[in-house]
Amino acid sequence: MTFGYALAFFCFVLVVLNFVSVAIAMRRAKPRKTPLPPAADAPPVSIVRPVCGIDNFCEETLGSSFKLDYPRYELIFCVARANDLVVPLVERLMAAHPRLSARLIVGDEKVSANPKLNNCVRGWDAARYDWIILADSNVLMPRDYIQRLLASWGPKTGLVCSMPQGSHPQNIWAELEIAFLNTYQARWQYAADGVGTGFAQGKNMLWRRDVLEGGGGIRALAAEIAEDAASTKLVRRAGLKINLVDSPFAQPLGRRTLHDLWHRQIRWARMRRKTFPAHYLPEILAGCATPALVGAYAADLLAWNVPLTAGLVLASLYCGEMILAYANRWHVSWRLPFLFLLRDLMQPVIYLDAWLMDDFVWRGTAMSVREEEKQST
Repeated sequence: MTFGYALAFFCFVLVVLNFVSVAIAMRRAKPRKTPLPPAADAPPVSIVRPVCGIDNFCEETLGSSFKLDYPRYELIFCVARANDLVVPLVERLMAAHPRLSARLIVGDEKVSANPKLNNCVRGWDAARYDWIILADSNVLMPRDYIQRLLASWGPKTGLVCSMPQGSHPQNIWAELEIAFLNTYQARWQYAADGVGTGFAQGKNMLWRRDVLEGGGGIRALAAEIAEDAASTKLVRRAGLKINLVDSPFAQPLGRRTLHDLWHRQIRWARMRRKTFPAHYLPEILAGCATPALVGAYAADLLAWNVPLTAGLVLASLYCGEMILAYANRWHVSWRLPFLFLLRDLMQPVIYLDAWLMDDFVWRGTAMSVREEEKQST
C-alpha cells in the first residue's frame, strides 16, 4: 500500500512538471502582436543557408530570405553539387531580387560525416560580417527574423537558436509530426532554457564570429555527429549560455509519410543519446506515456479504477498541450489529441531503439553513431 501511494505521488510530480513546461512555453513562445523593428544601430548580418533538393514549400521558405525587414544583410546559399534540383530555384530568386546581396556557393568541404556541416563550411568562410546566422532551407523566415534573433542575445550569450514550429500540414502524418515538434519538443526545450540548460538547435543558429572562432571555428563542429550538439558543448566550454528566441520560427511541413517521420525521430533520438547520454537517460519521463503507466500501476496497487486513472492522467496532460497550441496560435485540429496518443505509444519504442541502434540515413547519406565513437577514441 505504501509503495502504491509513493507511485501515485511520483505520477503527480510528473504531471506537475508537464504543466510547468506548458506554462513556460506559453510565456516564452507567445507570438508577437506586431513585428519587431530593427534597432537604430543594427549590425550587418550574414545569413548562410545550406540547400539540398526540393523540400515542401521550398520556394516560400527560400523566398522569405529576400523579404526581411532589416537594413543590411547578405544571403549565402550553399549547395554541394551544381546539378542539384534546387539550384535553378535559388538562381531565379536571386535574379528576382538584384538589389539584395546574395550569392550561391557550389561545392562543399568534407570536414565530417555530417553533410549539412560540410555544406556550411565554405559559406561561413565567405561571410563578410561578424554576426552570422546558419539557417536550414525549410525555415519560413518572418520579416523580423534577424532582429528577433538579435533581441535574445545577452551579455553572457554565446549562441541564439530557435527550434522548428511545425505548420501548414497537408495530411495526418504531418499533423503527427506537429504533435512531436510543437507541444512536446518545443515546450521541453523552453523548459530547459528556463532553468539555464539550453541546448543548441541546428535549425536556426545566430553566432557572433569571435565566439565560434574562439572555439576552433566552424570546422570544430565536426567533433560531434550533429553540429548542434557540438555547438552546445563549444559554447558551454567558453562559459557562455545558449538562448532560445521568443516564439519559434515556422517550418511548413506539407505532406509527410509515416516512414519519413519515424526515421527522422529515431535519427534525432540516436544522436541525442550519443552526444548527451546523461541528459537522454531521463527523457523517457518527459512524455505522457510514463505518467499514465505509473498512475495505472499505482491505481492497481491501491485498488482504484485503473483505466479511469490512466485516462484522467492522459486527458489532463493532453488538455495542457491543446491549451498551449491555442494560446500560441499553433496548428490545432480535432485529431491532435488522438495523435498525441499515437506519439506517446511511439516514444517508448523510439527511446529504446536509441540505446540499441547506431546507424541511420540522412538525406541519402548513411551515417553511424558507432563510427563517430570509434573516430573520437
